[in-house]
Amino acid sequence: MNRFVAAERALRAAAPHRLVDAVREVLCDEYGAKGVQLFLADYGLATLQPVLLAPGPPESVPAHVGPAGRAFGSQEPFVEKLTDGAVCLHLPVTVRGDRLGVLAVTMPSADRADEYLDELADVAQVLGHEVIVADRDTDLYLRARRTDRLTLAAEMQWQLLPGRSCARPEYALGAQLEPAYAIFGDNFDWSASADGLMLYITNGMGEGIEAALLSNLGINALRNARRAGLSIEDQAALADQAVYAQYRGDAYLSVLLLDLDLRRGRLRVVDAGSPQMLRLRGRTAAFVDLEAQLPLGMFEETDYVSHEIDIEPGDRLVFASDGVHAVAAPGGERYGERSLARAIVSTSLLPAAEVPRAVLRELAGHRGTPMADDDALVVCLDWFGPPQEP
Repeated sequence: MNRFVAAERALRAAAPHRLVDAVREVLCDEYGAKGVQLFLADYGLATLQPVLLAPGPPESVPAHVGPAGRAFGSQEPFVEKLTDGAVCLHLPVTVRGDRLGVLAVTMPSADRADEYLDELADVAQVLGHEVIVADRDTDLYLRARRTDRLTLAAEMQWQLLPGRSCARPEYALGAQLEPAYAIFGDNFDWSASADGLMLYITNGMGEGIEAALLSNLGINALRNARRAGLSIEDQAALADQAVYAQYRGDAYLSVLLLDLDLRRGRLRVVDAGSPQMLRLRGRTAAFVDLEAQLPLGMFEETDYVSHEIDIEPGDRLVFASDGVHAVAAPGGERYGERSLARAIVSTSLLPAAEVPRAVLRELAGHRGTPMADDDALVVCLDWFGPPQEP
């Protein structure tokens, strides 16, 4: 049995809370590693938090600078030279484009690190898959991601999310919510099949737990309709009925529903509310003019119509909630469409997973405070084109 198979089997056989111990033992025994530590990205994507089994203050590292931050940001292994001739390999822990964190592996020499680099990078990917599965049975990794306590509303919202990024040859997705530890009603959801991608960008009215409850109802109603095989028009109609039945028009949900045909490159959209959509083509970012329809739950039995949007391979689509484009500076000036378009152009060289955080950082500068008063949601979708025929 070769080393990689031994590592893979050890991870799959480990108890959910013992994944770090299991990977440390097998890497030390099979690869001669001198130390192993798993770091997970916190909810705000600001720090990488160590997974600690024993109680104690975590020694976090920045998520975007330093050796671990460079590996996390570039999604490429980074080799750090240590003082005693040893090296530390910082290996991205990523699952289908969802960037979870970094595995730091200390090796006794650069030669040993070079010899095993590719295998150790593969072990880091296997570890990522096992962490995702383990989250069903333990809170260890969810707790490790936190630099502060989440509000109850934020807890509910994060549990709804599919992830913060994903990638396939046809597309790449990235999304981020702020304030990460105290979000209210904004949310996003996606689901992919062999031929299509469905994406929702949601803005639930209200604050705190009431907004979270509204978003939970709306998202699960949309998922229920989607999993029944219904079109986005019918998904919107059934979710509209569910929200109206509960709130009788006193609360409603703004949502943008998208259905991307991956084979033909066709995008259909139902605009049922306030989220904005921009298209970056080349170096030009422009708002896409959508036909606005009623938010979900405002009136009883609303019918919804989809509209086809022109997209080309290489296009970037960015979606922003009103907590982004409507934010005011201390002097009262709204962030607005022009500033948002400029921010999107300035981030054109970043991968989709990095764009939301970069735009939200720009927004914080305009707002003048690091903490948002309202939910701010940015989602980025890069369209690379239909799959190549064999």
